[in-house]
Amino acid sequence: MEILIFFVAHWYLSLLMQTFFLHRYAAHKMFTMGPRWEKFFYTLTWIFQGSSFLSPYAYGVMHRLHHAHADTENDPHSPSFSKNLFDMMWKTKNFYNTIVHRRDTIEAKFKKGVPHWAFLERLGDSWVSRLGWGVLYSLFYIQFATAWWMFLLLPIHFLMGPVHGVIINWYAHRYGYVNFKVNDTAKNLLPFDFLMMGESYHNNHHKYGGRANFGFRWHEFDLTYPFIKLLNALKIIRLKPNNDLNYM
Repeated sequence: MEILIFFVAHWYLSLLMQTFFLHRYAAHKMFTMGPRWEKFFYTLTWIFQGSSFLSPYAYGVMHRLHHAHADTENDPHSPSFSKNLFDMMWKTKNFYNTIVHRRDTIEAKFKKGVPHWAFLERLGDSWVSRLGWGVLYSLFYIQFATAWWMFLLLPIHFLMGPVHGVIINWYAHRYGYVNFKVNDTAKNLLPFDFLMMGESYHNNHHKYGGRANFGFRWHEFDLTYPFIKLLNALKIIRLKPNNDLNYM
């Protein structure tokens, strides 16, 4: 039972930071927050993503490029230009690293306003941090695992952030349904997104990239949106005007 609780908690807490902070804030700036809260959520991202910490700066820049060049040769992660899922993950990793280490030649407009906290970026990307978190996960499993097969879940813990990313970047561009005509292959992967906290409504998001609520139809419940509304009500963040409008 402890292993199940730990796995589910890591899955959803890591995903929450990816969809709320990295995606909707760092990349799209659907809402604003003060510098202290920004550092607070930076820190939570490092804690919850752990060994698979994704740089909010690199993620934000790369995701903006994805929207600008979706399903073209300039898309950082398109199934249309990859041999298989693992090939796309490897290409994405290499592209991500060029941004993290500032070796890119990306236009300045894609970097404008993207958050960057140098200390946490270096800490989260260091091998000391990544291996340290991995050791903690392993020790937890050694303590509480009751069957050998449970250890097969450890690689998912180690790569939690990229696993979440590839579910959308690969599968939501190949399978699912569409609500809107867009100029790429983005689809809604699940009719009720219990798995990805709203991220699987990818077709909706590609149509309305600045809208904080990814759900449109009655069954498309975006699990992250109530959290955003709560933080907005508490004045921790400030949603941009008209970001809660329903279009359908």
